This record gives sequence, structure tokens and C-alpha cells, in this order.
Amino acid sequence: MSRDSVVRVARHVPFDEVCAALDEALSSAFRTRVVDDLSSAPTIGAALSRLRETLRSDVWTFDGAALTLARAVRAYDRLTRDEGFHALHDWDGVAAHVNADTIPVDVLTYVIDQRGTDAFTRIVPALLIDYYFMHVLSLLSLRIWDTGDADAALDRVDGLLQQLQGPQGSGHRFCDDAATLLLIATAHYEREEWGYDLLLGRTRTLAARHRAAIAVGHGVAMGCHLRFGFEATYGRDTSLMREDNVADYPWLCFALATLMDDYTVLRGGGAATLGREALLESMLNGLTADPRAFVGQGPRSLAAHEVERGRFREQFHACRDELMEAFTAFQPGEAAYSPLSFFFNFSHNVMKGQMVDALLWDQAWPVGLNDLFTALPRPGERPERSRETLARTLMGYARTNPHRIRRRLMPVIVYDPDTGYRAYRLTLRRLVD
Repeated sequence: MSRDSVVRVARHVPFDEVCAALDEALSSAFRTRVVDDLSSAPTIGAALSRLRETLRSDVWTFDGAALTLARAVRAYDRLTRDEGFHALHDWDGVAAHVNADTIPVDVLTYVIDQRGTDAFTRIVPALLIDYYFMHVLSLLSLRIWDTGDADAALDRVDGLLQQLQGPQGSGHRFCDDAATLLLIATAHYEREEWGYDLLLGRTRTLAARHRAAIAVGHGVAMGCHLRFGFEATYGRDTSLMREDNVADYPWLCFALATLMDDYTVLRGGGAATLGREALLESMLNGLTADPRAFVGQGPRSLAAHEVERGRFREQFHACRDELMEAFTAFQPGEAAYSPLSFFFNFSHNVMKGQMVDALLWDQAWPVGLNDLFTALPRPGERPERSRETLARTLMGYARTNPHRIRRRLMPVIVYDPDTGYRAYRLTLRRLVD
């Protein structure tokens, strides 16, 4: 099928109609009815084998409940691939190809392998159903520019996310907003990286409130991701990290400049899009990746973004002492959770690990990705299911399934307050050099 054919198909599956169908399914007892129908299976394996065919076909027919997403998902997925992203499929680093099954199906198959003979339990299919719909919504977050009003479309996806995580679902928390869904859809390995520049250009066209929401998430995500690279992949060699992350630096530059613009508005007595604490925390986290790239001489990957980098640098130096004082509130330590102590290769792997743990232990996590991105208080947080508990749980899985990096086996998700403190101190020192 040619690209033109895919575009024609996509236009015959209007974004608003897809959203309306999803809204009806997610706000009703649709998911409960699916689980009810699967509950006749004697084992988890038998139930998930049925559910796997549904996830592969994108056609839902259970106990009179019907939802057909096949044409929309295939058209939108093909358009998104043509723009450089595999939002629904993971990369197999060993076989060096994109997996044939979607990420939710891969996880489902893993659960069959691990728990297939266990007696049926309702929470397992409920979690996987929500995981599937979260990925559909993340795909939709990349198609908002097809609609003619990307801001309204992103708001529409945001509303669907709230329905997904509402009372009709499993109780599992994925993330706070559609801005984070856009991050999730693009935060895994892509062999070719040109799509990130295209997406960044589109992101700049959004309203200020959406740019700010995307910036605060990307500021933290890029900080955590690049700190992992600095410590593990590049052996603390900044020059290697810069050369290998030419797609990430412009996104980090966008995030830092957007956050600094908001901070400048606040300093002038205006009403910024974000709260002061949230934007300062994200700004510091982003700067820990490579502070000199933004307050000193810029790397080659930012040559085309020098105006934006220069604006950040000028605003930073205009209030450097004030910012340095404010940053001390976010010093990581053993006493409380800090995202500065959290390191990982890709944000999507954090969410996948969280889902796998929920599926293995029959317990949804009320802590989502955005919770891991902040040390600020979050409403209703339970100590036994806290951010630090989740971060350390994910590190435990990563340690038992390490990746080979620079000829050494290493976990790809780490929570380490000592390393976080070292990164914090190094950043503050380099910001005043």
C-alpha cells in the first residue's frame, strides 16, 4: 500500500470518529464485559490466548460488546511509521528488527509463558486491556496534527486517557496527560532518528499550555535517559554521549528553553503555565544531563537551534544565583524519593516493567510515569505503593535481566541516591564554572 493510499484510508477513518468510539468504550462497562466473557476460561493462559487474537486484530467482540479499530489503527500506524516512529512495536536488539507483534501482545505472551497454568484472575486481562488502549491513545497523540486543530485533538486524547484510568478500568496508573502519551509513543529505540526533528517542529506549533506540558515531561525524561547513558553507555564521556544523541539534544533544548520562558514570566509577576516548583524541578533534571551544553559552548547537534539555546543561556545567566539557590530544594538523598536518582534507557521500558510487575503480582500500580518524574507531593500516595517502591522494584527486574553494554552486563533501570547526589553536585558546579 502506498503512502497516498494510507492517507486516503486515514481520511476515511476520521480522528473524531475514532475518539468517539473510544470514548463510548472507555466510559462504559465495555471493558468489564470483556473480562466477564473471558472469566469462563479455566486458566490465565486460556483467557489470554483468546484476548491475544483480539489485540492482534484490533476487533473486539465479546458478549455482545463490539468495537472495531482495525482500519484506524492500521492506517494511523502506517502514517506514523512513514514519519519515523514505531509507536506500537518494539525493537528487538538481538535480532535487529522491529517485532512483528505489538508491545501489548508481546507482554501478554510473556505472561502466558510465566503464568499460563495459573487459575483465572480478573485483574490480569483487565490490566492488559488497559495497556492495549493506552498504546492506542499514544498512537492517537501522534496523529493530532492530521485534524486541523492539534490543540483540540490533544485535549480530546487527554480526556480519553482520564476515561481509561477512570472507574471502569483496572485501577492501573499510566501517566497524567496526553502530553506524556506523546513521550511514551516515541521513547523507545528507533534505528533511524529523523522523525524526532519532524515531531519537534510540529510540537512548536502547539499552544503554550501544551508546549509547557510536553516540556516538563521531556525535561525530566531526557535528564534521566541521558544520565543513564553518561554513566553506563558512554563511560562518563560527554563527547561520546553528544555524538550519539543528536536527536535528543534538540528536544532537551526545547524543554529547557520552554521551562525558562515560563520561569521568566513568573519572575516578572505574570501567570505562567506551570507551577514554579514543577518547572524548576524539571529544569534542573534536564540540566543534569549535560549542563555545559546549555550554559556554555553548545554541541554540534544544537547548531540549528542556537537561537533557542542562546535564549535559554541568556535568561539563565540573568538569574543564575537565584536559580542556584532554588535548585538546592531538589537535592537527592536517602530520606525521600528523587527523580535525580532515577536512571533508565527508555521511558517506555519503565512503563513496560511497571505493567509486567502488576501482571505477575495481580496488583495494579496507582503510581504512574509522571509520579516517577517528580519529588513533589502527589495526592493519595500510599507508602507501600510509593514512587520509591516502584523505582526500586523496576531496578530489581532490570538487575535480573541485564543488557550487555560496553561488554558488561548492566541493568537498564536504576534507582541510586548516591549517583543522583553526585550528578546533582556535578551539575551545580558546572553551572557556575
